[in-house]
Amino acid sequence: MNRIISISLGEAALKGKNRSYFENKLLHHIQRAVNDLGSPKVYKDMNKIFIEATDDNINSLVNRTKKIFGIIQVRPGFRMDKDIEDIKKKAILAVEEAKSRRNIETFKVKVKRADKSFPIGSMEVTRMLGGTILKNVNNIKVDVHNPDLYVYVDIRNDYAYIYTEKIKGYGGLPVGTNGRGLLLLSGGIDSPVAGFMMAKRGIKLDAIHYHSYPFTSERAEEKVKKLARILSIYSGSFKLYSVNILDIQKAINEKCPEDELTIISRRFMMKIAERIAKKEGIDALITGESLGQVASQTIKSLNVTNSSVDIPVFRPLIGMDKTDIIEVSKDIETYETSILPYEDCCTVFLPKHPVTRPKLEKIEESESLLDSEKLIENALNSMKVIEIEP
Repeated sequence: MNRIISISLGEAALKGKNRSYFENKLLHHIQRAVNDLGSPKVYKDMNKIFIEATDDNINSLVNRTKKIFGIIQVRPGFRMDKDIEDIKKKAILAVEEAKSRRNIETFKVKVKRADKSFPIGSMEVTRMLGGTILKNVNNIKVDVHNPDLYVYVDIRNDYAYIYTEKIKGYGGLPVGTNGRGLLLLSGGIDSPVAGFMMAKRGIKLDAIHYHSYPFTSERAEEKVKKLARILSIYSGSFKLYSVNILDIQKAINEKCPEDELTIISRRFMMKIAERIAKKEGIDALITGESLGQVASQTIKSLNVTNSSVDIPVFRPLIGMDKTDIIEVSKDIETYETSILPYEDCCTVFLPKHPVTRPKLEKIEESESLLDSEKLIENALNSMKVIEIEP
């Protein structure tokens, strides 16, 4: 039986002359995402994307493809030759399957004839299929205003398609169509959500994680790896740079004012991330900061942090409150991992009263007491690079 999944593009459909670039990126991501489900064929028919499926893998394919950025709608259904008798048979089957899943008493047929050479007009096909369904499916009637079920028929160049479900996707842009970003990935709730949101805008992700081993445990790093793997379901595979900053934190704690420890540590994290980004050709840094959430996220603190790097810093959560962020984290299934009670590097040498209105001149004066270049080089030399796969 010719099962099929129809894919509706989001913003990529509006890209004019660049549409084929976005479509080809999306085709690549879809094929990569579904290869382990029987390597189904992914193809275009009149600028629309389809995935061939079977009874065994169609549900898995739907669940996988609806999470791919650039897709706004996934529609499982049937594919058939453009023969009206075959279309009638599949229409009956589609309605009977829908009735087996839920209570359906009324229906409406909607026909789109993209192939204008098809000899029967849309209105006539609609009437024929409506009559066929009424005659062959028990306990159902037509309701053109508020039906329980829509039967969509799409007649295109090569085939005809029928489906009765429209499943919402995440939308956005295909990953990799908007440059590369390095996500500062902690073990908390915010940063995975920030990575998800920027990947949705077409950013190809890599990530960097800071730890203070042995002051922080290996379980804490495993937690971050798990978050990275969940994130890679949406963004694709990426590199996770694991950097130990314990010596940096010790030096700051020893030589700088206690209330400045958090903001200076944050500046070191940004500088290290920028070094990696520039070496790897990455265009921007991404953080999970939300304005005013903690001491290092006041406007003045963010200004001081920004001054430590020259490349753009994206903060997609900047205007969101914690409730909004938690809601997204639950939706993308990172929340339960994020709240596991393993410490991170930000809890090491945590000042009792961190500065909330830092002055750049004062922070730079304190940093001058440190051998910053040596500390950064040592951290980079001991860095581990982990390949993250979905």
